Amino acid sequence: MAKAADRYHHGDLRAACLRAARELLEEDGSAALSLRAVARRAGVSATAPYRHFADRDALVSAVAAEGYGELGAKLNEAHPEPSTADDLAAVAVAYVRFALDHPALFRVMFVEPCDPGSPERVAATAAISGYVSGIVERAFPGAEPEALSTAVWALVHGLAFLHLDGKLDASDADAVAARVHAAVRALHVASSLGE
Repeated sequence: MAKAADRYHHGDLRAACLRAARELLEEDGSAALSLRAVARRAGVSATAPYRHFADRDALVSAVAAEGYGELGAKLNEAHPEPSTADDLAAVAVAYVRFALDHPALFRVMFVEPCDPGSPERVAATAAISGYVSGIVERAFPGAEPEALSTAVWALVHGLAFLHLDGKLDASDADAVAARVHAAVRALHVASSLGE
């Protein structure tokens, strides 16, 4: 056990707290996330996390921002500049797959209240929103981008939660991918009919 004096000196306290928060999140869900629990897990004093996080909402916002960054990387990995309905479907599958692979993190990102003034959270959500808008402008030329961006994100996000909550079977990754792909294609066909 570290002496009390040693517990106050940490190489990267913020990163250690975020790592501890992510571990707690994966083990016990968001109910286990508290600054005190994070401090215990990180091996620091109970007050140490307050140096970087004013309260639980600030901690949750920082964890959510990390999640948005990871989600953005996965979407970009699925297709860096999607411009067709099939590209969009690949990105949608990556979005749902991220939710299924990281259910507790995904719920923190989209269900937990976060600090609305958190610059990193605001920037992270804006990046995802901008990415979706860019896809829509390229994949649906002539469509009203803001409304269709909202519709695309709502569709894919809804599919993620329907799978997470067991309303749609998530036991077969190929079946999930096929369902998401079919839904995105249906949206594309419907939007084409409206032109």
